[in-house]
Parts: sequence; structure tokens; C-alpha cells
Amino acid sequence: MVPPFIHKSFNSLGCIALLTLSMSGCRLLAPPEQTTRPSKVDSPVTFIGNTDTTSLGDADWRTFFSDPDLESLIDTALARNPDVQIMAQRVEMARSQFQFTRGALVPTVDAVVSAGFDKYGTYTMNGVGNFDTNLSNNVKGNKKVPNPAPDYFLGFRSTWEIDLWGKLRNRKQAAFVRFLSSEKGRHLMVTSLVAEVARLYYTLLALDAEMEIIRENIRLQQTAVELVDVQKAAGRVTELAVQQFTAQLLNTRSLEGQVHQQIVETENQLNLLLGRFPQPIARRKNLRDQQLPALVRAGVPMQMLRRRPDIRQAELEMEAARIDVEVARAEFLPSLALTPYLGLNAFRASVLFDPASVAMGMVAGLTAPVFNRRYLKANYNLSEARSREAFLHYQKAILSGFSDVVTDLRGIENFRNVANLKAQEVAMLEQATGVSKELFATGYASYLEVITAQRSVLEAKLAQINVKRAQFHWLIDLYRSLGGGWQ
Repeated sequence: MVPPFIHKSFNSLGCIALLTLSMSGCRLLAPPEQTTRPSKVDSPVTFIGNTDTTSLGDADWRTFFSDPDLESLIDTALARNPDVQIMAQRVEMARSQFQFTRGALVPTVDAVVSAGFDKYGTYTMNGVGNFDTNLSNNVKGNKKVPNPAPDYFLGFRSTWEIDLWGKLRNRKQAAFVRFLSSEKGRHLMVTSLVAEVARLYYTLLALDAEMEIIRENIRLQQTAVELVDVQKAAGRVTELAVQQFTAQLLNTRSLEGQVHQQIVETENQLNLLLGRFPQPIARRKNLRDQQLPALVRAGVPMQMLRRRPDIRQAELEMEAARIDVEVARAEFLPSLALTPYLGLNAFRASVLFDPASVAMGMVAGLTAPVFNRRYLKANYNLSEARSREAFLHYQKAILSGFSDVVTDLRGIENFRNVANLKAQEVAMLEQATGVSKELFATGYASYLEVITAQRSVLEAKLAQINVKRAQFHWLIDLYRSLGGGWQ
């Protein structure tokens, strides 16, 4: 029997609860108004007037790079690069997070084995109730409640939150979108790695070509020094001419040492990307033998938006942030949770496995926020700010993508013209060098004119190699800017 003052207490608490719910009911069922957020960015329909739908970004990197040595290096980098392996683990973490959120939609079931006891006092509800119960004629033997009263349970307990407002489904959807975003992040890492390996490889080829030019000039300058020595012995030139030619030879030899060090540094940078210790990089082709495509196609911007990993990643992050706002809004609404149980329950171990000890039950609870709305409001504002930030990142990624493509297209076009002019310059200076030698041999030109001509042709040839290297770098950058390299 429950004392009357207990009933009065419950009635008072019930009135207070009902009053509180009625006063705050409108607020409980009214989450913040949903704000409108932009979801797309207007973009041009063409790249600098190009309407061709064919894009080199569609090509697989094995097709785009036809050099077997470069293909082998890229294969090694994709298999062993530490950053790529780290990104693969981040993808797995995102996958696990998605699996975790999926579990929230289904009931959790726990197998429970528990034992305890309750030493109740005489002037307590349990004390008085159990005393009266034991006096009943229907309670005999093992059915009498001991004091202290043990409590044994063997069975299952479950918890299940009913997804009334789609909060749990939205959390699962946000986790799935972030999993897709992590995949795009891995693609971005791959395309960046492929492009960087190719850039360093063509840099090595350019340095090899520079080394050939320098060594060829060293041989020519050694011959010139020997010639001027003969002319000095014949009294046609002075020791000053010998010193000038020798100084030029020493300067060219110093260039050889500098280029050799650059080769070592570039090889080590490439080995680092390949995830291995310093070692020579195999390369059988010369940069002069490498051919640039006669026509470079960038396609249309829509292709770039669909293919480029950083833009797709930013778009997915924006979508996930938008879903997070919906989750934060749902936090203001009541939630319903069910907690059923089924098992064997008894206060005597000897009868625990008796069929009469089977017990089951379920509690349903509806909870709604009352005094923690400030916390929920702060969380909602945070989600809104993150959503706006994600949109700005998406906008920035699109702007950066367009800027990269147009810059690379212009670079390829402009450096193609520079390469043609450099070829004419080298041809003209080589002709001038031959003429200066002939004039010097016949006494119509000074040795300074010969030295100047040799230095000029050396610098022009080195510049020509650098221009061709820049052309390949612009082409690789365009391939990456268009989203190629991760397929």
C-alpha cells in the first residue's frame, strides 16, 4: 500500500511537469527556422572560347604518359607513397564511421548476467511491502522475500531510439557523404602525386640535356684553349687571350658540377615520393626526343567540375554540412526511446532457471529539451556557420579550378611561341659562333668576340632546354587542373 503523502507528491510533481510542458510546448515543437543556403555556383560555359567537348583530362595516366620509365615510377609511387597510404586509412576511417551511424537505426541488444542484493530497512516502501507480502497465505517456501533480497538476472536488454524526425537517418546520410568525400580526397592525393612524379621526371630529363650541352661545350672550349695556346706560341695572341679562354672553360666546368648536384637533389625528391631510399632513377629517353601534342583540348567546364577531385570533395563536404544542420534542427524535437528486456529473474539462485522465473518488460520514454535549448541553439548556429563555410570552400575550389585551367592553357600557348623563338635564337648564335671562329683564325675578329659568341650559344641552348621543360610542366599542370591522373 502506498502512503497518501506519496500520492500527493506524485500529483504535485505531475502538475509541475504538465505546467512546464504546456508553457514550453510551443518552443519544444518549434526548432529554428530553416535558412536558405546557396547550393550552386554560376560558372562560365567555356574555357577562353573553347567549345570542344574532348578533354585530355579524360585520358588515363598510362595513356597520357607514354614513357615506360615514367609509368614504372608512377606505379611505384602509387603503391609505396606514404601520403597515399595515409589517405587510404582515412577512407577506411570514414567507412567505419558510416557503419557506426548505420547501427544507430537498429536496436542495440545486450546479453546481461547480473547479480546484486538489497538490504531494505523496516520503515521503507520495500520493507513494509515485503513484510506484508510474506504474511500472505499465498507466499510460502521459496516465494518468501528474504532480507537482504538478492537479485539475479540472466537475459537480454535492448535500447532503441525511434527515428521520429529523421535525425538518425540524416546522421547516417552525412556519414555516407563524408565517406564519399574521403574517396575524393584520396583521388586528389593520387592525381597530385602522379603530376608531381611526372614533373620531377621531366626535370631530370631536362637536367640530363643540360649536362650533355655543358659537356659538349667543355670539349669545344678545351679545343679552343689548345688552339689559342698554339697561336700564342706563334706570337699571334697574348697570354691574356689564353687566360680568358681558360677562365671560360673553368666557368663551364663549374656549371657541370652545379647541374650534377641538381640531378642528385631531384632524384632524391623523386625517391621520397616513391617511398624508398636514395638511389639512381632509371631513364632512357632524352628530353629532346619527347614530343608535345600538337593540339591540347581542355573540354568544357562542366567536365572539369565533374572530374576534378578537390571540387567534388568540396561539394560533398558542403552537402554533409547541410545535412548536419538538419540534424541540429531535429535535436530540438522530442525523441522516443524503447528499452525492452527478456530473461530469467529471481531473488533465489535455486529457482533462477525455473520456467516461472521468465520475465519481460518494456519502457517507452518520450524526452524533449526544456532547459538546454541554449546549448542546442549554439550547436545549431555552429552547424549553420560550418555549412556556410563549406559553401565558400566549394565556391573557392571552383574559382581556383577555372583559374588553373585558363592559366595552364595560356602557358602552353605562350611557351609554344617562346620555344619557336628560342630555336631560331640558338640557330642564329650557332651560326655566329662558327663565323667568329673563322674570323678569329684569319685575324678579322678578336678572341673576345669568340668567347662572347660561345658563351651566348651555351646560355641560349640551356634556356631552350628550360623552355621545353616548362612546356611539359604546363601540360602536366593542365592535365591535373582538368582532374586527370586518378582514374
